[in-house]
Amino acid sequence: MSLFQRDRTWHPPALAPDYKTSVARSPRLAMLSLDATVSELTGPRFGHGDITPLDGDLIANYAKTGDPVGERIIVHGRVMDENGRPVPQTLVEIWQANAGGRYRHKKDSYLAPVDPNFGGCGRVLTDDQGHYAFRTVKPGAYPWRNWVNNWRPAHIHLSVFGTAFAQRLITQMYFEGDPLIAHCPIVKSIPDPRAIDALIAPLDLNQAVPLDCLAYRFDIVLRGRRSTFFENRPEGN
Repeated sequence: MSLFQRDRTWHPPALAPDYKTSVARSPRLAMLSLDATVSELTGPRFGHGDITPLDGDLIANYAKTGDPVGERIIVHGRVMDENGRPVPQTLVEIWQANAGGRYRHKKDSYLAPVDPNFGGCGRVLTDDQGHYAFRTVKPGAYPWRNWVNNWRPAHIHLSVFGTAFAQRLITQMYFEGDPLIAHCPIVKSIPDPRAIDALIAPLDLNQAVPLDCLAYRFDIVLRGRRSTFFENRPEGN
């Protein structure tokens, strides 16, 4: 089995002053290594009985009076290891804002309206070849309290579970052609342009559904030199 040395320049520093909340959250002392307990090393085990077809369809899984408002899209890709081998039967979760840029969360106070037919959460299991797919609406950009006029680009949060609760990786997917990507202090905290490019999903017209929805492809690489940047593992993967 090939082993790949971690690239320490792939991840942003914990302290990125232009990303204001990193000032308070960045550690002041060296990190400590802690041994994992049995509860962290065993489970979860997800099976098809835990997931329904609607879980991966954000257009339908919260709808009450009709479809949610917004540009209909498919987000799909593969979960792979550092050698391009598929990672089957792994849980992929997503959460996102609605088409107006508002999350269904009690602490989201953005003036865009809540969509009564959109919950913004979904989950699927990868198939035997590591493929996953979600149907959803394209999220909107929204302002955030960083500097005077900072806006988050349209993005979708993704979570990938391993074979234990301690093996959870979280990242964000952006959309090809979004001009706000280059202005986002969170994105700009990532030092390597190649790592940023790996977070941008290209348009995939081959998977679009005519007269229905566009598609974007986002592959997730778990380790190695081509790994996806994971925001909850800044020390490396």
